[in-house]
Amino acid sequence: MTARTRASAAAQDSRWRAARVGTVAAPTRRWAGRLRGDAGQSVVELVALLPLYAAVAIGILQALAAGAAGELAGHAAQSAAVALAQGRDGAAAARGALPGWARDRIEVRVARTRVTVVVTPPSLLPGLGKRLRTTASADAGPAT
Repeated sequence: MTARTRASAAAQDSRWRAARVGTVAAPTRRWAGRLRGDAGQSVVELVALLPLYAAVAIGILQALAAGAAGELAGHAAQSAAVALAQGRDGAAAARGALPGWARDRIEVRVARTRVTVVVTPPSLLPGLGKRLRTTASADAGPAT
């Protein structure tokens, strides 16, 4: 190898090392190629779809709350019917059969031996809970 070839090889080697260590020129070229590609597209799509994901999650939670209110209304109506059959207060038994959050959201109607319970589920959107009210009825048996 001649002196000139060795000098050229050393210069190439020092440039390669400088690029590997991270000079300004090497990363600029590397990132310029990436910015023109698809990098970051999935993040943009995720951010754009977040409101849709949130709306779907709220809808699912609201449906679960409405289903839970329906189950609670049925249990409260049964408890009230049993209490009426035993000669106790049906409305108080219906309220006592519900958890704390639902006691404020209940309507109990007692007509002879028939008990009707209406439970309004909790809602994040105003007015939606009233539209999803659940009604359950139970009968304590023939009137005596």
